Amino acid sequence: MLIARLPPLFASLCRKIGKSTAFVITLFLLLLRSGVYAQKTTAFPHSAPETEGISAAGIDSFLTAVGQSKHEFHSIIILRHGKAIAEGWWNPYQPALRHSLYSLSKSFTSTAVGFAVSEKKLSVNDKVTSFFPASLSDSVKPYLAGLTVKNLLTMSAGQEPDPTGTIPFMYTDWVKAFLATPIVNQPGTKFLYNTMATFMLSAIVQKVTGQKELDYLKPRLFEPLGITGEDWEANTQGINTGGWGLRLKTEDLAKMGQFYLQKGMWNGKQLLPKAWVEEATSFKIDQAPGVAQNKKDSSDWMQGYCYQFWRCRHNCFRGDGAFGQYIIVMPDQDAVIAITSETADMQGELNLVWKYLLPAMHQQALPANPDADAALDLHLDALSLPPVPDPIGEENVKGFDNRTFTFQPNKLNIKSIAFRFNGRDCQVTLQKESGTYTLNFGAGKWLAGETAILGPSLLNGAKEDFSFLLPAKVTGSYGWKDYNTFQLKLRYIESPHSETITCHLNGDKLDARVEYSFQYGNNKIELKGN
Repeated sequence: MLIARLPPLFASLCRKIGKSTAFVITLFLLLLRSGVYAQKTTAFPHSAPETEGISAAGIDSFLTAVGQSKHEFHSIIILRHGKAIAEGWWNPYQPALRHSLYSLSKSFTSTAVGFAVSEKKLSVNDKVTSFFPASLSDSVKPYLAGLTVKNLLTMSAGQEPDPTGTIPFMYTDWVKAFLATPIVNQPGTKFLYNTMATFMLSAIVQKVTGQKELDYLKPRLFEPLGITGEDWEANTQGINTGGWGLRLKTEDLAKMGQFYLQKGMWNGKQLLPKAWVEEATSFKIDQAPGVAQNKKDSSDWMQGYCYQFWRCRHNCFRGDGAFGQYIIVMPDQDAVIAITSETADMQGELNLVWKYLLPAMHQQALPANPDADAALDLHLDALSLPPVPDPIGEENVKGFDNRTFTFQPNKLNIKSIAFRFNGRDCQVTLQKESGTYTLNFGAGKWLAGETAILGPSLLNGAKEDFSFLLPAKVTGSYGWKDYNTFQLKLRYIESPHSETITCHLNGDKLDARVEYSFQYGNNKIELKGN
């Protein structure tokens, strides 16, 4: 039955108003034909799932499982045989928005190295020290002298611990600091995830090409694939960060995945040599030697590391970034899945892909199933992240409206907060040491806006120029928890993250608590105001 496969709220409505299945099917088909539901926003050719051998009901089950999970998805695009068969964004995230990729950026740095190798500007066997003689100390130890580009690509630089937690935050010359970091294991012998190794690849590309890797990739990758609006963080030396900081749209991630699925070919032209693509995505080093096979069999982080790509179970490979940014390439299925999200359990997200989407893929086309297609399209169009619940309503704004509270000194450097209500909307003004900022929040809904406040990130303290990230696109929502407490939620919708401010009024005193989504309830910041 079609109604049984609809999103719960709509299914319930259909049952309550007594619509017959046949009528609902007809209504959906008319809506789909008119373009109301399931807007086709990407440049890929589109096709019905069954035509490309995928069960629409299987995709629908995946979306239902996502909605019932602890994972917060922001977008997904599924390609099969080069065609988009499902694409969706969880409102307030939208197709035109970029999304910070964190370590998914690394796969693009690997690609820049591939282009440079194909143009004979460097080789993977070149010594890292050869590119930066002026950044070396007087005494170069043997392990550093032997460090190669390939060691950087395979996360086997030999440093331990990973210096990423210190170098970007303590030094302005990241190249010199990396080369001064002791290498304790022979390069190439031991895997240790090292994002500064990827930064060094970016620095090498810039050294041999005379361009930032973002600029180097534009005519070689981004422009041929029709990718526009991309940007990439850079340190104060003017070098793209390489291992993080790239922002692209979800469609761009899908294009990158299809490009690698096609082994470097796009629109009939071999942009990146097929041999490089195969080399870059094949097993290079074991991340967990000695681990029991049953543990390896249940982990997508123990299948082998490539050149800034990961091997996956089911003969797949992927690029991924913190909190669930994915390009999953499935050669055996001729499929690509692009995902943006925020989760504390990235393996859990991949498990959903293997549990629901992989079995939905078949070698041959499936019989047409307009019922399932209509239900899936409606589900995709209805994807959303709920705003803050507003159970009490506007009658309690008196305690906050047109009031300003001054805070005691705090780590966020917020001097004061002011509230002004206009019907169901709330305007919040923050006075910080750096300036005055106004944010808008909707009661039980998202209000779109921009802010000059830098959004939460793992790298906010790094020695970079973040000005190009501003103004940041945001959406705000608020709701009352009780008559003296309300909660503000601000989503930075070109990043995985959001922040929540809970405000409690106690006479003339205001207690506020700030939480960042990626800290999952830890490290709450308490503010005391009068």
